Amino acid sequence: MHSIQTKDLRKIYNSGTIAVDGISFDVNEGEIFGFLGPNGAGKSTTMMILTTLLKPSGGQAFVAGFDVSSQQKKVRESIGYVQQDITIDEYLTGRENLLLQARLNHIPKDKINSRIDDLLNLVELDDKSNDAAITYSGGMRKRLEIAGGLLHRPKVLFLDEPTVGLDIQTRQKIWEYIKKIHNEYHMTIFLTTHYMEEADKLCDRIGIIDHGKIQTIDAPSSLKNALGGGIISITLDESLAKSELVSKIKQIEFVKDATTSNDTITVFSSKGTEVAPMIFSLSASLGVVIKSVSITPPTLDDVFLSYTGHDLRDDSTQKSYDRRKEYRKMQRMKA
Repeated sequence: MHSIQTKDLRKIYNSGTIAVDGISFDVNEGEIFGFLGPNGAGKSTTMMILTTLLKPSGGQAFVAGFDVSSQQKKVRESIGYVQQDITIDEYLTGRENLLLQARLNHIPKDKINSRIDDLLNLVELDDKSNDAAITYSGGMRKRLEIAGGLLHRPKVLFLDEPTVGLDIQTRQKIWEYIKKIHNEYHMTIFLTTHYMEEADKLCDRIGIIDHGKIQTIDAPSSLKNALGGGIISITLDESLAKSELVSKIKQIEFVKDATTSNDTITVFSSKGTEVAPMIFSLSASLGVVIKSVSITPPTLDDVFLSYTGHDLRDDSTQKSYDRRKEYRKMQRMKA
């Protein structure tokens, strides 16, 4: 069973920009699926389509079995959406914020208090429920946001950059809550993140999108294993022969790819310890001075680099839309 399905999904803006270019992928029922992409890759546009905040230009998308174009109300009733920006009312208490969310989601009056109690306990805010949200820490506010997204017991929970701006300790705590929610409700979770460690820790599978196209989808462990036995990072003295060195490195038998960034060459190899001496030999023949070299197991950062040619960057400052405006739009549609 699939909780999310897209078939040749496309989005072309009025400016002519192709944001989503015929993507097709499935998200299995009950899995945590991570969706990764750099600035302008189509990640946010795809999530907006799946949450009915944006209409596709072509293709199809289904969430919880409902068509996002023709069954928008059914989709919205089936999903929870926690956006990157904090939207809770700081001057209401934690409980009052959830009461407001419950009314917007048309939860039966006889079930509201029990659901709020259950969720406040789940995110460990029951002892702070009557305190104004302005007194909450960033992590507490995010936990309250997540609780609000769960009030109507959605089949699919969308988390947009759930830990952006939080310190590492708080971020790890939020990871624990996401896992707890997943285990408690057995729901499908679709999340975007620019923290590779987050995707690695939480996700059953991840999809990487770049230039509007899906580059790969697989389990994090499978993606890392596919890169081979080691990532060789080479730092050079500034050299005019760097491009020639990279070209020759790519010709080595056990090298899958090699990329450059400033004075660093990253080599993806199935046999790092055997390839490293060959690279030293090549650099000597070209008169290129190597300042340092290291061989490490592949990470998801390396996977992302190998598929996109660049690092995953925080796109929080690049906004093609006003997140708060779109959130308010969704709330109006629920009302």
